[in-house]
Amino acid sequence: MHDIVIRGGTIIDGTGKAAFTGDVAIAGDRIVGVGGKHGPARREIEATGLLVTPGWVDVHTHYDGQAMWDPLLAPSCWHGVTTVMFGNCGVGFAPVRKHHRGALMDLMEGVEEIPNAVLADGLTWDWESFPDFLDALERHPRAIDIAAQAAHLPLRVYVMGDRAVRREAATPDDIAEMRRLTIEALRAGAFGFTTSRTDSHKTPDGELVPSRFADADELVGIGSALGAVGAGAFGMNSDFDDEEFELAWMKRVARETGRPVWFLLTDRYEDPARWRRLIKAVHEARAEGLPLTAQIAGRPIGVMMGIGTALNPFTVRPSYKQIESLPIEEQRKRLRDPEMRRRILAEKPSDAEVAKLAQFRQLIVKRWDKFFVMGNPPDYEPGPEKSVAAIAARTGRTPDEVAYDYIIEESQYLYFPVVNYVVGDHEPIREMLNDPACLLGLSDGGAHCTSIVDAGTPSFMLSHWSRDRSRGPRLPLELMVKRQTSETSDFFGLSDRGRLAPGMRADVNLIDFDALRLHKPEIVHDMPANGRRFIQRVEGYEATLVAGTPIFERGQHTGALPGHLVRAGRNGEVVKAA
Repeated sequence: MHDIVIRGGTIIDGTGKAAFTGDVAIAGDRIVGVGGKHGPARREIEATGLLVTPGWVDVHTHYDGQAMWDPLLAPSCWHGVTTVMFGNCGVGFAPVRKHHRGALMDLMEGVEEIPNAVLADGLTWDWESFPDFLDALERHPRAIDIAAQAAHLPLRVYVMGDRAVRREAATPDDIAEMRRLTIEALRAGAFGFTTSRTDSHKTPDGELVPSRFADADELVGIGSALGAVGAGAFGMNSDFDDEEFELAWMKRVARETGRPVWFLLTDRYEDPARWRRLIKAVHEARAEGLPLTAQIAGRPIGVMMGIGTALNPFTVRPSYKQIESLPIEEQRKRLRDPEMRRRILAEKPSDAEVAKLAQFRQLIVKRWDKFFVMGNPPDYEPGPEKSVAAIAARTGRTPDEVAYDYIIEESQYLYFPVVNYVVGDHEPIREMLNDPACLLGLSDGGAHCTSIVDAGTPSFMLSHWSRDRSRGPRLPLELMVKRQTSETSDFFGLSDRGRLAPGMRADVNLIDFDALRLHKPEIVHDMPANGRRFIQRVEGYEATLVAGTPIFERGQHTGALPGHLVRAGRNGEVVKAA
């Protein structure tokens, strides 16, 4: 007698193997049979006509804070994600001394746009060391599994104090201590170490993050901790303003430790050929036997702009500034006033105001051809005819008027692809998705609260790439499932999940593929301190199971909380003894 048998579904097992029809039998938290017909069960779930897949393993999120107050980790849980990993981009909350808690919250706000007030209200701070942090996470009930990486920014501040904030060079003693603490974190269950080396990551005051100019000695010294423990991956985000330097130290870490090294790869407007140079370098490194990987996004990373968002094309205009702190509905009411509309459209942002914005944000006041209407369901591969500039030309209005009138409609947002849309379609992303040297990630779940929501990317990978894409070739459904199950699991050593196979953890999605539909993003006020954020809902998930327990059925939480903290070294991979 099985606990659950999922009957007659179309099984896509996560390995890339062609889909097949059959049953999936579950006993306790494990899969005990896949394919064919299985015997009776305490509960039978009819899955004829549904896809049966492993739960998604999302390895690039920023739920470091939300994991302390949200047992569901929405919206990722709505989209069939059963395991999330955070501690990405070098930001996190451990280790930490009491007097540096504010600095770490500032860094998280500056880098990932999670407001300081939300974090201050939601974090318990009942930890100092990284092992303490994991213990604190483990005490909270949750619906899905979580996993953490050690992050460079809190580590550097913990060891170097204000010298880290001033971005001073680390001494040999500093490096030795950071290495020791990284070993401690890995042995406690961290899945790796991450750092940030990009000018786009700044504090709320505009200062570059502490790790921005860390030298090769520091990076390789900390990275050597992974070799000493024999576990973990080293990840980083860089502008690659000195490609030779960045590639040299990453290859050195990979060569000396034997551990996987990954970096974030996107195309960029200012250097359209960069991604091809970098992926060529990855292939060259792999030809040398080095475990170097590019982590990629499955769609453009795009800022959404409207009322209540972090910014929009009018936030640098004086009349708009006067009302942007009002409640969203009050803002909308004021903006619908004809006199307010006339006044805002008559104003032009000053050069000084524009100069204060980050480089990509400066484009929002002048590149109307890069702004697109999103629609519902949202279009993440819009053609040029959907740009504000094109609509303005067709309708005889100015681009300002088109943008203004669109965003004051109820919950409508303009879409500005920041990266991965240089050529105006998804062809570079398709090439990356077909490249075995690339790892799918970058959903950024939990981050960029009022500008981006890409936590729904796992659903998008199926609906867009395997069903709906019309502006270029599609990709096989089996590949899209493999990309976010066995591949992400295997890369980080989560050896007990990511496949539908006997003995594997029973993390399972049942999906009505024809009905799978992403909703238009919306802003809600559901965080601590009444903080607001974007969410994105979805239709088409009939059920999601974690460890053999249904947590969602037809979009509704069942009340079950079977998730837990996953620690590296407890899932089959070898971690050297202390």
